[in-house]
Amino acid sequence: MYIEDLKFSLWADFIERDYLDNEFKDLINEGIINGATSNPAIFKNAILTSPAYKEQLSTLTHLSPKEKYEALAIYDITKAADILELLYQSGDDGYVSIEVDPFLCNDAEATIEEGKRLYGTIKRPNVMIKVPATEAGYIAMEALTARGIPVNATLIFKKEQAIACAKAFEAGCKQNGSAVSTVISIFVSRVDRALDEELAKHKVDAALGGIYNAADIYKTIEEMQVPGCRALFASTGVKGDALPAHYYIDGLLAYNTVNTAPVETIKAFHANGKKKKSLPLPEGSIEDYFEKLECVGIDFEEVLDKQISDGLVAFEDAFRDILESL
Repeated sequence: MYIEDLKFSLWADFIERDYLDNEFKDLINEGIINGATSNPAIFKNAILTSPAYKEQLSTLTHLSPKEKYEALAIYDITKAADILELLYQSGDDGYVSIEVDPFLCNDAEATIEEGKRLYGTIKRPNVMIKVPATEAGYIAMEALTARGIPVNATLIFKKEQAIACAKAFEAGCKQNGSAVSTVISIFVSRVDRALDEELAKHKVDAALGGIYNAADIYKTIEEMQVPGCRALFASTGVKGDALPAHYYIDGLLAYNTVNTAPVETIKAFHANGKKKKSLPLPEGSIEDYFEKLECVGIDFEEVLDKQISDGLVAFEDAFRDILESL
């Protein structure tokens, strides 16, 4: 744990082969991170820009583009899981996530089969299968946890999504007969980037919608008390210099949570973050803020719905780019 008394974990939202061999190990050894996450956009950046993948790619010419991608990704995820194994064995998280093909987001059975196959191929207990929070995704989440497979539910922007994820995990745990480690990944900064320009026109405080929305979802997850399930705050890097780099880690520091962030954001928090609990927020503050948004004509539900749709498209686009390049 990064902060033991809060049961607060800090995971690096980054995977790249040279990084795994060097800085990743340093961050773990220094007690700065105790887990990692990946997604199609992260792998797109790594595979298409890093020379570290060329040697392995030269041996994969007989494979289809998706098979090539999986071979590269599985190698990295397996390496990360092995590096994190001591943390996992000591009960200090040590998880790394790999996402299923985003084009399967509306196909429950295909998502289940791919999740089982990836987990079975990697053969590491500290790997989480990442599944988008869609109607098909909820079915897959239950089925995978029922088999004892750790799951990272991703692209959560709304409380209804989080509740559906938590119910799926609870049902899966009951079928499995014991708790399974799961996280519900609530996206934060994307909400503010969608809102802040409009808020400035109405002189409403900016860079708060994402935090207040995430804080509200976190409260709901904690109240449900699903065994092994935690809130994870994702999309916690900032754009530009208007906010401190560690703004979203500071603002969402809470008991029994994970924050996954870019490496530079993590370094900034480690050096200058406040490291004091920020949640829960004062009673009524969340409701008051969203009433302000409604008063200036902002349909927050519509904003969130668009972010869900855009997030799925972004992962699909990144995955398509990888496959086309391979």
